[in-house]
Amino acid sequence: DDFSLEVKKGHICGLIGPNGAGKTTIMKMMAGLTLPDNGEMSLWGDSTNLDKNRKRMSFMIESPIIDPEMTARQNLTYLRYVRGVADNNKIDEVLEFTGLSDTGKKKAKNFSLGMKQRLGIAIAMLGNPELLVLDEPINGLDPEGIKEIRDLLLRLNREQGVTILVSSHLLDELAKITTRYGIINNGRLVEETTATELMQNCQHKLQVLTDQPKQAE
Repeated sequence: DDFSLEVKKGHICGLIGPNGAGKTTIMKMMAGLTLPDNGEMSLWGDSTNLDKNRKRMSFMIESPIIDPEMTARQNLTYLRYVRGVADNNKIDEVLEFTGLSDTGKKKAKNFSLGMKQRLGIAIAMLGNPELLVLDEPINGLDPEGIKEIRDLLLRLNREQGVTILVSSHLLDELAKITTRYGIINNGRLVEETTATELMQNCQHKLQVLTDQPKQAE
């Protein structure tokens, strides 16, 4: 509903809000999986070349789309052809980066949930995206899996300069990686803020008032 979000280049931006607020719907519209009911949609300030600008992005929405009967390498090889990625060396690069290079002939159906999420991110990295859009990538993971994804996103951002838009309802985990936030409720952007400002606003404090400050001290 009249939604506009600025994701600054080089930042990790968290899209936060309660369940049903519209986080996944926003991301699906960005990806072209859902169309707006009305009005005009633009990406990078451009409303006429949406598909062209979508090629500058990669997505993992709700869960990674992988073939459970294929290995990590086979999934990546198939999707390299689908996405038209010419560089064959890119598969080895993303497998190494996501810690999946030693999975060999192990089929994806036997991967842990964390490994599947990392494979999804590896698939998203195939096209060298400027903007990586992730919907609840740590949902359902155990603490070790959460840390693996967190460290992976930080490396992507710092080592490869990828801008990231990530949604989650786990604010304490997002706070460890994000630099900015967009807060959404009922389909509307409530507020844009930096991570520092949000943490300051979320602090719990006990304020004591006294007319004898020296004695109280």
